[in-house]
Amino acid sequence: MYSGSCLCGGVRFQILCELEPIQVCHCSQCRKAQGTPFATNTPVKETAFQLDSGAKLLKSFEASPGKQRVFCSECGSPIYSKKDALPGVLRIRVGLINEPLSSKPVAHCYTGSKANWWPINDDLTQFEAAYVPRNSKT
Repeated sequence: MYSGSCLCGGVRFQILCELEPIQVCHCSQCRKAQGTPFATNTPVKETAFQLDSGAKLLKSFEASPGKQRVFCSECGSPIYSKKDALPGVLRIRVGLINEPLSSKPVAHCYTGSKANWWPINDDLTQFEAAYVPRNSKT
């Protein structure tokens, strides 16, 4: 089990499962939403996400058709995003989690639109667009 919170502490949550590998997203939407060169996300089933406090603080923004970005309306911390195309899955912002993680980054996605001023200096697999897990059948 993991716990997490936004910057002001108004939104608190628990994740009741082991974490999937971390995905590093370099798309222009993530850069703008985070104010950083990339976002670090882990997919979590909605059934394993428990909101402990702050439901009234959560606001949602439809960044593109069918994609919601959920954030704390008090401090602005991004909490998660979700897509209609992936029902039941939340993409939790890993930087919000309190405990040390055993999960590690697995790949960089949307490197075709990454910030030109941020080098990628590791050996993780890079995807020009969406991350496709190795065991995926798509």
